[in-house]
Amino acid sequence: MALQALQSSGVAFRKILSHFPEELSLAFAYGSGVYRQAGPSSDQKNAMLDFVFTVDDPVAWHSKNLKRNWNHYSFLKVLGPRIITAVQNNYGAGVYYNTLITCDGRLIKYGVISTSVLIEDLLNWNNLYIAGRLQKPVKIVAMNEDVALRSALDQNLKSAVTAAFLMLPESFSEEDLFTEIAGLSYSGDFRMMVGEDKAKVLNIVKPNMAHFRELYGSILQESPQVVYKAQQGSLEIDKSPEGQFTQLMTLPKTLQQQINHIMDPPGKNRDVEETLLQVAHDPDCGDVVRLGLAAIVRPSSMRQSTKGIFTAGLKKSVVYSSLKLHKMWKGWVRKTS
Repeated sequence: MALQALQSSGVAFRKILSHFPEELSLAFAYGSGVYRQAGPSSDQKNAMLDFVFTVDDPVAWHSKNLKRNWNHYSFLKVLGPRIITAVQNNYGAGVYYNTLITCDGRLIKYGVISTSVLIEDLLNWNNLYIAGRLQKPVKIVAMNEDVALRSALDQNLKSAVTAAFLMLPESFSEEDLFTEIAGLSYSGDFRMMVGEDKAKVLNIVKPNMAHFRELYGSILQESPQVVYKAQQGSLEIDKSPEGQFTQLMTLPKTLQQQINHIMDPPGKNRDVEETLLQVAHDPDCGDVVRLGLAAIVRPSSMRQSTKGIFTAGLKKSVVYSSLKLHKMWKGWVRKTS
């Protein structure tokens, strides 16, 4: 599979992982604490480490984690693992975050998501929340032999390439492609206007071109939709209506449905395929896809951020938001100085 395996930095991450229950189908680290970023997130040494833990049985996992790490949880811990799991699965983007945790001398944040919920998001882009993080380079710390999960991880990467193709011109560079891909999960995200540095996507891509090539190189080489000249770092795609229709038909289900909702006039009730055929002939096809992405990301990011007040607790939420605003301020100062 294309996701990068953990290499030399594995010991430090595995030491952190040893503080948690072992029943994980997938654990990965991501963000500026793992991969160097340009701009205000360039200080890797002091950056908070972000983790996501995928679990088959969240009630059992939270039950064990409450016994081992009671102080990680907000007031919700008194309600028990079943309520915590209900909050995790039924609100926001299906992930439960504990943040501002000190572990092995590092400040960490970790999210817990059900394996089944993650697979659905990877395949259908229900929220594009954790699926979006997995479209960028991550460090895999632990992974079991779940065939369905591995297949869904690969499909998520292929879908990211296809969505980006639809928003790009006929010819473009690797950097153009990876910037589109890295920005998919930020489309319509209100945090890009409040709290996140607006240059965040470029800051992720520019220092990590080699990692993006490792993640997507084989998909691009094998794709019949693109001419990939790896040596020159250039790509060409078929922008004919037929080519775009083929791409639109392979997009994740939720994105197709959002596009249909945007383009289907009141009273028409056209099926999705008919709408996608119309979009394929539209000169603004890429803009329509972008609107569909925003219709997925905007509500899920807002719900997840609101949920964070309860899962992190009010005090930690204020501190975490302050850190985000400080990072945005540093980015603004850097650009204006």
